[in-house]
Amino acid sequence: MNIMETESRTPELLARLLEVWEASVRATHLFLSPVEIKNIKAYVPQALKEVPHLVIAEEERGFPVGFMGAGGRRLEMLFLSPEARGKGLGRRLLQYGIDRYGVNELAVNEQNPQARGFYERMGFRVFRRTETDEQGGPYPLLHMKL
Repeated sequence: MNIMETESRTPELLARLLEVWEASVRATHLFLSPVEIKNIKAYVPQALKEVPHLVIAEEERGFPVGFMGAGGRRLEMLFLSPEARGKGLGRRLLQYGIDRYGVNELAVNEQNPQARGFYERMGFRVFRRTETDEQGGPYPLLHMKL
């Protein structure tokens, strides 16, 4: 598995990352309806373009199977294709962000206990809870610090 930061955010790469994002969300965000996923999906490409550091995990053939984005010292996104879960790739991506960018803060959906457990195993602890997500949706967030 190759992990690298990318500056080149081509339409082809963004389309592949959007596929990873959607597969990941459908596997882990069971609290979202298909309509909600479709609505959120509309602004994911812009988030991928704007995140300061975009790190891609590629399989041997060069196909993306996961990615993370960081800005400042904050993890902005971390998504893995369902096939890549449980193999240490999320840990490698997050550790990359911690080592390279000093990532020490993130927000996770309260309704995603697998993600919360993962971040807790990585040393993050909840310091604040909000009733809504960043877009004002009815999805409580847990804000965590390393």
